[in-house]
Order: sequence, then C-alpha cells, then structure tokens
Amino acid sequence: MTKKEVKKANTAEESYDEGTKKLDAEFKEHSVAEFFKKNKQMLGFYGKVRTLTMITHEYVTNSLDACEEAGILPNIDVKIDELGKEYYEVTVTDNGPGISNTNIGKAFGKLLAGTKFHRLIQSRGQQGIGCSGCTMLSQMTTGKASKIITGRKGQKAISLEITIDPKHNEPKITNEKEIAKAFQGTAVQAKFKDVLYRDSEQGPLEYLRRTAISNPHAQISFRDPMGQKITFKRTHNKIPQLPKEVKPHPKGVTVDEIITLVKVTKARTVASFISNDFDRTGAKSIQEVKNRVSFDLNKDPKKINWSESEEIVKAFKEINFIAPSTDALRPIGEDQIKKSLDSIVKPEFLTVLTRKPTVYAGGFPFQVEIAIAYGGDAGRSNAEGRKMEIMRFANRVPLPFDAGNCALTHAVQSIDWKRYNIKDVEHSPVTVFINFISVHIPYTGAGKQSVADEEEVLAEIRFALMNTGRRAGIYISHKRREAENQLKRKMFYKYIPEIAKALKEITKANEEDIKKRMEKLVLEKLKLDEAKDAEEMAKMQDKMDKDSKSSISKKNGKDKSKEKVKK
Repeated sequence: MTKKEVKKANTAEESYDEGTKKLDAEFKEHSVAEFFKKNKQMLGFYGKVRTLTMITHEYVTNSLDACEEAGILPNIDVKIDELGKEYYEVTVTDNGPGISNTNIGKAFGKLLAGTKFHRLIQSRGQQGIGCSGCTMLSQMTTGKASKIITGRKGQKAISLEITIDPKHNEPKITNEKEIAKAFQGTAVQAKFKDVLYRDSEQGPLEYLRRTAISNPHAQISFRDPMGQKITFKRTHNKIPQLPKEVKPHPKGVTVDEIITLVKVTKARTVASFISNDFDRTGAKSIQEVKNRVSFDLNKDPKKINWSESEEIVKAFKEINFIAPSTDALRPIGEDQIKKSLDSIVKPEFLTVLTRKPTVYAGGFPFQVEIAIAYGGDAGRSNAEGRKMEIMRFANRVPLPFDAGNCALTHAVQSIDWKRYNIKDVEHSPVTVFINFISVHIPYTGAGKQSVADEEEVLAEIRFALMNTGRRAGIYISHKRREAENQLKRKMFYKYIPEIAKALKEITKANEEDIKKRMEKLVLEKLKLDEAKDAEEMAKMQDKMDKDSKSSISKKNGKDKSKEKVKK
C-alpha cells in the first residue's frame, strides 16, 4: 500500500470514529411531554376551531368525572373570552369535590397520569392526557401558566399557577396560596393562541349542547366571546350509577397482555392467575387449559416466558367460554334521553331505543342507544332549510370530528331512509342520536373522535336504526296523510259554493240545502279516508312489532346457541 493510500485509509477511519462519536453524543431520551409537544395533533389539537373545542372538551369531561365520582350533581360554568386575534382565555368552573394538594400537579401538569388507563371500565377518557395536554398547549402558544383554584369541603381553598417541565414530564407549581373566599370545586383558567371561536357544528357551543343532551343530570352554563349566555338545564336529578371495573375476557387477550398481567398479579400459580384475573374462568376452564399446555399450571405466573404465554393464548382460542359479563355497562336510559332531547331539540316526534348489551371482538361488552327526532328544531339549519344531523357519542362524550371515518356514521349511511318515509335524507329535519358504550371503545386514533368498523358494532347499530326508523316512518307517513287530507278538505270546501250555485241553476233547488248536503258528503268521504289511513297505520305498526319480536327472537336464539363464545 502506498503512503497516499495509507493516509487515505487513516482519514476514512478517523472520519468513521468521529461520526460514531457524534451519533452516540446525539442519542438522547425523550419524555412523554416532549413527544406530545412535537406531536400535539395526536391529542386532537390541530385546526384552530377544533383545538378550542377540544380544550373545552377536556376541561368539561374532567369536571363531569369528578362530580359523578363524588356523588355530586354537576354544575359546570364555561366562559371563553377573546383577548386578541386568534387569542382566547378559557375558564371552566365546577362544583365538584376539588383536588388534593398531592394530586393537583398530576391532574394538570403530568401527561399519562390518571386512574383509567390501567383499568377495564366504562369511562369518558382513558389516557390521562387531557387537562395536562391543555396546560402544555397554553404554555406552548402563550408562554403563560394555567391558573387553578380548588377547594374541598371543610378545607381552605388554594390558588396556584402550573406549567409542565417537558424534559422530565413533571409539573411546576408556583404562586401557591390559600384564599379566604369559601369555594368547593375546581376552576381552571388558561390562555391559548392560534385558536378560533366559531358558532358552528364543530364549535364549543355545539359541543356543550350535545354534552348536555348525553348528560341530562348536568347543568351547563356557557358565555361566548360576544358575551351571550346560554344555560342547558338538567332534566334528570339523579346521578348515574358509577360503572364497575371488569376483568379481561380470555377471548380478548393477547400474548403481550398476559406477560404484562403476570408481572402485577397477586396469584401464586398460573392456575389461580387464570381463575382470578380473567372473566368467566372456573375449574373446568383451568382443566381445559391444563390439557392443552406443555407446562405445569402450578408454576409461579411471574416466571412464565413468551412461548408459554403463547400456549395459554392458543388454548384460550380453542376453548369455549361463557360470554363476557355485561352488567358493568351504564347506559343513559331511554327516559333520560327522551327528556333531554325534548328539552333541547324540541322535536315534533321522538323515538328512543336502548339495546340489550352484547359483545364485540370476542371479549368486550358494549351497548348502543339510538334516538330519532323529527320536526321542530331537529336537524341542522342551513341556507336551504334543515338537513339531517347525526349526533355521535362514545360513553356519553360527543364526537364532533372525523365523522367520515366513524362506524357510527357508516351505520347511518348504510340505511335506506326512503323505506322510512324520509325521502330526501340530506334535507330533512331529522336528528339521529347514537351513544356507543363499552369498557373499551375501539377508537381509530389518539384523538378519540371516531370508532372503528367492528362488525358486531355496525350490525347492532344498524338493527337499532331500522327499529327506530320504522317508528319514525309511521309518524311521518301519518303526518303526510293528515296534510293531504287537510288539503283535500280545503279544496272541496273551496269549490262547494261554486258547484252549489251551478246546481241551483240546473235543478232550481235551494242553494243552502245543496251546500249542506255536499259538505255532509265531503265529511263522510274524509272520514272514510281517515278510517282507511288508521287501518293502514295499525297494520304498519303491527308489522313493525312482529318484525321487532322476530328479530329479537332470532337474536336470542343465536345467543343461546352461542352461550359460550368462540373466537
């Protein structure tokens, strides 16, 4: 090798060493807060109108949860003030139990801190990102801290300012002090730039309107940036029963989840782990698993490896289990939905249906609630009149965004509404309400605005829509025929005087007598038409009832034949 080649090789080796050292020096850890700071769109914070609505959503959801868990009927006050161009201050106050000094930093200043993510329970939120995400967004867009006032019954209230240290995902609390004024609950005030208030279908006002509909036990007051105030009064004075935590069902578990669960189980054997930590498992199930795996079920569960976990999951797939328990679900209720929609939407006609609980994906219980409102203030107003409005909810939470990617929307779009006398669905005064409840909502993304197209979910919503659609169709048909009969009546009475006058000239009979006889004939004809309409309506109602009973009977038959769930 020549000197020139040696020199060139040495230079290349030095360059390689410098490059690797530089890579090693630049290799750093990132906290959760830093990640979401750069990817705020994953929290739903993108789009100026959407971001302001999502901020409102996070604070209000937090207030509803806190009040319900403490057994308090929620009174929530929301104010949005415009401070400048695309610059707003949001203030949300509730009458909840307040937050302890220990947890206030975690609640508003630490991402992924919460009580729900690690539990299988029906809940509004899951990740523990919401309020902390708002604190971080305020900090990012204005450089200012969020202000918190919180007070507990019998204790002095405190006020403080909070920011997040993104490098360590830790809260930074400043200006903490006691306040003399008596206060129970929590109030948060934060400023945000690059957001925009609009009174639209996806704005904060519409979000709060729908929240009031799906939470009839809450009273929500709102003052918009123009100073206009609206109050959605509660229509139900009973606090919803708190949902129950459920164990995972064997049919819905993965190998990785088993590896995670065995690390925290209190069981001393794999057999007791399966029996105690899973739903619908007993002595028979344990024996069937034992017959299908190659290791001893008396083994310490913390010592099982990946391949042994795979054996357990494979065994679960081959075994018949009773369907998951569904008593952990907490629907709004037909009466509550009816009162709420009557109060806020004020329709001419309203039909509500809460379906019985069932399961999807082999292991997750769910339930759907459907309402169809027609006439009155139902639907959304536009330049051409009113159009169909689809209100989507997941565990009582409105889903105002990403409608096109949602199973709830797809189910509505799959219905032939003409069969139910809604001929121009895009321009009809109709509101369709859908509340999907489950211990695990299969969201399509971290923004939690659309539900995945699970086959069982789509089928259940479709059935409920067809059932309520038939009821609405009967009303619409009856209303249309009434209008036609009124038109006939007006037309007949309009021409009776002229016909009576002409007949008088021909027959020389008394004109008033002719009028009375003709009016009598018209009344008899209209009564016959009404009787015929009533008979047809009764037949339609009878057919609807039979179809409904037949469908329920078939479903119950399937449920009995599949009492044990198969993958």
